[in-house]
Amino acid sequence: MLAGSVTSLEVFFLTLLFAIPLAMIIAMGRMSKNKPLSGATNLLLLVIRGTPLMLQLLVVYFGPGIFFNWLRSFGYEVNLRWERFPAAIVALSLNYACYFAEIYRSGIESIPKGQYEAASVLGYNKQQTFFKIIFPQMVKRVLPPVTNEVITLVKDTSLAFVLTYEEMFTVAKQIAAAQTTIMPLFVAGVFYFIFNAINFFDV
Repeated sequence: MLAGSVTSLEVFFLTLLFAIPLAMIIAMGRMSKNKPLSGATNLLLLVIRGTPLMLQLLVVYFGPGIFFNWLRSFGYEVNLRWERFPAAIVALSLNYACYFAEIYRSGIESIPKGQYEAASVLGYNKQQTFFKIIFPQMVKRVLPPVTNEVITLVKDTSLAFVLTYEEMFTVAKQIAAAQTTIMPLFVAGVFYFIFNAINFFDV
């Protein structure tokens, strides 16, 4: 189970590493005045937030294989092996980036318009206004809801089992089945509780 817990932590930290910056890009696309870009971003958000994470994991893992098999039917030779671990990271990162993006957007849009006008009077350009004035305030406002999503992510790492990837909860179930005891599941539950408690009290 120790090895499984390390795997769960890898999934957790890598998902955050990719999702947090990707979310800002999606949020900018969502607020863009470019209609095709904002429309495509809205469609992405609608699909990701409107479908189960478990389904997204399956689509990310099996989807490329189905697509390349379709290409082979037209005579194209494409060989790509999609491993379970990167598939889980891609699906989780995209899912959480979309949720983070909406949190970022609400944080940015909650900043009074007077802040932008004051920055313009002081001679700041758009980039300076965002990074020196808007962004620091946005971070403070979005930290609580982002932390709630991070706590949810700790538990969602267990969904990697649908790809038969052996994170901690999967290992706990295997041990519980082999030894006919539910104690490993309780141990896994304690791990999730402690890790979430650390995140909670850090806020």
